[in-house]
Amino acid sequence: MRVKSGNGKNAVNQIPEPTLRRLPGYLNFLKVLRTNHVEFVSSGQIAINFKMDSTLVTKDLSYTGIKGRTKIGYNVDQLIDTIIAFLDFNKQENAFLFGVGNLGKALIKYQGLRSYGLNIIAGFDTNPSVVNTVLNDIKIHPVDEFRDLSRKFNVRLAIITTPDARAQEIADLVVAWGIKAIWNFTPQSIKVPDNIIVENTSVYSDLAVILNRLNQ
Repeated sequence: MRVKSGNGKNAVNQIPEPTLRRLPGYLNFLKVLRTNHVEFVSSGQIAINFKMDSTLVTKDLSYTGIKGRTKIGYNVDQLIDTIIAFLDFNKQENAFLFGVGNLGKALIKYQGLRSYGLNIIAGFDTNPSVVNTVLNDIKIHPVDEFRDLSRKFNVRLAIITTPDARAQEIADLVVAWGIKAIWNFTPQSIKVPDNIIVENTSVYSDLAVILNRLNQ
């Protein structure tokens, strides 16, 4: 993602990944403020909520091109709109989901993803009891129909929620047919070409941290 400057032109710098990961959290916090009819917020108030330094919040928000007003802060509505536009949450990125087990079904049914710019348009599975069913108006196809559907739809993102042993196989398949990014929910470390974006989300890693801290 390129940094968008205040005049709408793309800057040459890339936004740091830690900043990119923090911005959605700021957005959620701002939406709560708007619900409570708060009109302005300072970087210090945001920082207190996230237990971090206010200068880091200011720097994070500067990448979006918005500037706060001295002693007043940021207009909450404007800041919400700016972050949404900057993160492209106001657009819809179509995605295919592979592996319609419990986790896959949950992601398909979860409506919140659409409000953050992700639209799952088809699911794929090998289980006969799942194939050709419909969840939330989304049809579940056999995996061998992926090639035809990949030609039909301009989909760049694949979500993998398959059993661990099938993750690499599916990654190879989707990359071969034009997928540019993979959101991997399996613990399996998948190998892809350097030009393919991979984001790994491991429930088990998070659980390990939680249990370790609980038991310290």
